[in-house]
Parts: sequence; C-alpha cells; structure tokens
Amino acid sequence: MVRPVGTRSVGPGLATFLRTPRYEIFPTDDVLEVVVRYVPREVSITVTASPRRGMPATVLLAVALARSGYTAVPHLSARMIRDRGELGQILEALRGAGITNVFVIAGDAKQPAGEFPDALALLSALPEDHGLTEIGVTGYPESHPFIHDDMTIQAMWDKRRFATYIVSNMSFDADTVKRWVERVRRRGVELPIYIGMAGVADPARLLRLSTKIGVAESARFLRGHPSWLARMFRPGGYEPGRFVGALLPDIAQHARRIAGLHVFTFNEIEPTERWRREMLSRLSQGEGA
Repeated sequence: MVRPVGTRSVGPGLATFLRTPRYEIFPTDDVLEVVVRYVPREVSITVTASPRRGMPATVLLAVALARSGYTAVPHLSARMIRDRGELGQILEALRGAGITNVFVIAGDAKQPAGEFPDALALLSALPEDHGLTEIGVTGYPESHPFIHDDMTIQAMWDKRRFATYIVSNMSFDADTVKRWVERVRRRGVELPIYIGMAGVADPARLLRLSTKIGVAESARFLRGHPSWLARMFRPGGYEPGRFVGALLPDIAQHARRIAGLHVFTFNEIEPTERWRREMLSRLSQGEGA
C-alpha cells in the first residue's frame, strides 16, 4: 500500500485538495451513467470537446450533468465553433442549465471550423452578457507538441484579462509543475491554478493519449528512459497519490494560489474515485493519529 504522505502538516493540505477535485471526462455514450453511479456531487465534472463527436456532444453532456446535480464545466473548443452565432447558441444552452463555468481551449481540430483559430479569439468574442462567472484557460508546465514555448507563455499572458483561473496541462513530474507555478507567479500572473494530473489509468492508455493533450516532454522522456517506462508498466509505477504528495508543501502555500486538482480520468472514473476515497480515508486516519 502506497502512503505518499507521512506527516500531519502535509496530510490536511492534501485532504483539502482531494475533497473537491475536478474530474475531466470524455463525452461517450455511457459516461453519464458511470459518473452518476460512482461520483459524488461535490466533485466538479469537466467535459472535453472531441473533434470526432463535435461541440453538441460536449454541451449536451454538460447540461445533463448539471441537471443531475453536478457542477459541470464544458470545454469550449475555439477551433470547433463556427462563428459568434454558434457561440451564442452554446452560451444560451448553458445558461438554461445554470452552467456558469467554462474551460476555453484552442482544441485539437486540425483546421478551424470558422472564425476562431485559437482560445484568445473566442475569448475576445464573448458577448458582454455571456452570463459566465468562471472562465478557465490552459497553462503548459511542459512543451506543447505543436506550439513553441514562447507562444504558450505569451498566450497565457494575453488570456489572463478574460480568464478567472488556469488549468495546468498534465505532467508526470511534480518538480516540473512546481517550477512552472513559480515561473507563472514571477511573471505576475495571479490567477488561481488547478493542477492537472493523471488519475488511475492504464499506463499504455496514458502513453497513447499523452501527445494529444500536450505533454510532449513527458512522452519524449518516457521513450528515452526505458527503465522509467518499465516502472510505469509495473504496479507502483505512476501512482496519483505519490505524484500529488510530491507537490506538497509547495502547492499548499497561500502565495501559490492553487485552487485545486484537475484530474484527467480518461474515463477510468470508478478506479479514480475509489483511489480518491481511499486516500481521504488514509489521510483521515493519519490526522487522527
């Protein structure tokens, strides 16, 4: 049994983050049923936007989640939205379901569907009466596979005037994440940050998906370090509790302004939720010791 934390001072901080995380899911046919069966309502659910399924699948699933009592956060993929008219229709549907939090991304579509080539273009097109109280944008602790680091840094700086929070893209390296958070704060970006991390998922699935979600440095590292890759495929390789425990006490510092954890579930929802509950149980026992 892995115990990634071992002190009273670290335990309560980690428990706070684990009580109300965000779970990122893909819009598949059965995922709503799985979420309702396993995930309590205090966990926020973010819904990705798939070029194959289209924005309607994301919006419909987010609306269904909201009506089931969850805080639903749909991804608005700029390159999948044709124009301001379609953007307005999406916002109207979200407003009708009481959804006031969105995560704005450029998206994986190879070509823009219309007038929004990137997240900044879509953010700039939001109407004054958009009705949103929370708007998230992406941060990149590691290099993006298609975008130069200087551009991702500049983009986050440009988007900060529209956004209310940042979600870091997934990384397997806690030290990389900690250094990135420090750099963001040194640049004067004070938006709260959700730390992106992998949940409980099959290592082979993580590797197949890694470059698609912008963790090229992790993918290159894995290919170049076969012994590390072997550990990934053995029990005890990547363990989410050990990863998030390694972020502490840094992410618990008030000056870091860490809002919480954004867990990439890869739709492995039941194993990830079971891990979260087991971690909270262990931490509770430790705090009471």
